[in-house]
Amino acid sequence: MKKSGNLPLRLLIGVIAGAVLGLLIPQESALPFAGAVVNVIGTAKYILGQIINFCVPLIIIGFIAPSITKLGSNATKMLGVAIIIAYVSSVLAALMSMGAGYAIIPHLNIAAAAEEVAGLPVPFELAIPQIMPVMSALVFSVLLGLAAVWTRAKTITAVLEEFQNIVLDIVQKVVIPILPFFIAATFYQLGWNGSITKQLPVFLIAIVIVMIGHYIWLAVLYGAAGAYSGRSGIEVVKHYGPAYLTAVGTMSSAATLAVALQCAHKSKNLRSDMVDFGVPLFANIHLCGSVLTEVFFCMTVSQVLYGKLPAPGTMVLFCVLLAVFAIGAPGVPGGTVVASLGLILSVLGFEDAGTGLMLAIFALQDSFGTACNVTGDGALTLILTGYANKHNIQQTDSSHA
Repeated sequence: MKKSGNLPLRLLIGVIAGAVLGLLIPQESALPFAGAVVNVIGTAKYILGQIINFCVPLIIIGFIAPSITKLGSNATKMLGVAIIIAYVSSVLAALMSMGAGYAIIPHLNIAAAAEEVAGLPVPFELAIPQIMPVMSALVFSVLLGLAAVWTRAKTITAVLEEFQNIVLDIVQKVVIPILPFFIAATFYQLGWNGSITKQLPVFLIAIVIVMIGHYIWLAVLYGAAGAYSGRSGIEVVKHYGPAYLTAVGTMSSAATLAVALQCAHKSKNLRSDMVDFGVPLFANIHLCGSVLTEVFFCMTVSQVLYGKLPAPGTMVLFCVLLAVFAIGAPGVPGGTVVASLGLILSVLGFEDAGTGLMLAIFALQDSFGTACNVTGDGALTLILTGYANKHNIQQTDSSHA
């Protein structure tokens, strides 16, 4: 992947500028030009988000399908390994969070109330629908890549490789340049509607605990990946700063995909073919941070609203099923909790108040859960690299490594 200049600095500037402007021009501002500023930023955020979301299926198809064809006869095996390690990571993260919940939550005194979070007005909507939903793109990429391998379709394989180069240019010249502006608009909204100063403290203790849990799980994940592969996990994770910060701003694994690919390609310990195959795939099926967060928050909400924690057997069942739902959850803000609302209602027995509060507090930290998801993908890609090397799977050429 090509370098994108001083991307971390531009992302940080976007975060600070957006938040400060949101606090200076809040929702109840009496400044004469406040309405115009809000309308412009709201429209810009909407359009930039539409462009980013439109590119996501293209990125998935452009990376996963060609990567599968390059794996050749090993494609089916590598796909199975990737799905298994993604599930294991998510379910173990959920069980760790469950254990922490039983140990910590009874000793906390947390009170919260769900509030409606206002979104920025969008006076001008330029809808840019995706060519297909994210999960459809993922399934299409996998089936197309596998079928091309099974039928030895040389023409389609060559077309997919050219399409990958086209998508790379779209990422470099469109997606990455607009990301800082989209992140700035996102943080402006948080300052504008009062989330930064009013809602953030509601579950501050729980959020801090969850974030600590993210870092603990990442340490475990990279430690295990390094031990299995025989390569340093620290050398991989040190490149993930831009991806982590981008995920904090976008709250979307899918929208962070372009930057995550750049970060992973900088590591000397990751095979470039495993990066092209693993990172886009894990961006959609590996949501360890979101799962860890949802489990702890569900237990917190249960304690707050119903005065007790769910039974251990109920929580184990919830964790096992939640990890399955996470594989199919869309890589968009709040995707995990939205996909698993059925579990929250049926397994945990939450009512409307519980699900509403769950959605609200999950949204407050969703950016950090997403950042954990994205950063954890590097560890799983290191495991894939180790697996490929241990099983003598020949490395394929990668023109953008």
